[in-house]
Amino acid sequence: MGRRVTISVLAVVAVLAVVSIGLRNRSEMGEGAPPRTGPAMVSVSVPVLAGVAKEGEALFAANCASCHGVNAAGQEGIAPPLVHIIYEPNHHSDAAFHLAVQQGVRAHHWRFGNMRPVDGVSEDDVEMIVAYVRALQRENGIE
Repeated sequence: MGRRVTISVLAVVAVLAVVSIGLRNRSEMGEGAPPRTGPAMVSVSVPVLAGVAKEGEALFAANCASCHGVNAAGQEGIAPPLVHIIYEPNHHSDAAFHLAVQQGVRAHHWRFGNMRPVDGVSEDDVEMIVAYVRALQRENGIE
C-alpha cells in the first residue's frame, strides 16, 4: 500500500511540474501574462522625426515597445535595446528585422530567450518601424 501511495504522489508531482513549466513558458511568451517592465538598458537621444520614421514611431510603440522598451532602449531582464551597435545596419540588415517579425528569432546575442513572431504587423509596417529604429540609431551614433 505504501509503495502505491508513493507512486501516486510522484505522478501528481510530475503532472504539477509539467503544468508549471507550461504556464511559465506561456508567461515568458506573453500569453495571458501581465505586461512586464524593466529599467531601460541604454540612454537614447530621440531626433525630430518626420515622414515614414514618424509613422514607424507609432507602430513601434504599439507593437515593439512592450518588450524592446520606449525608444528601443531595451528593458533589463525582458528584451534588448535596438539602439545598440549589435543592430547596426552592417550586422543586422533591414531584412533581419523583417525576418524577426515574421519568424521570430532564436536567442544568439543576448540572454533574454527567443523572440516569438509578431502577429498583425505587415511588411509595410515593418518598413516604417525599421525607418524609426534606423533614425534612432543614427541620432545615437550607430550607422
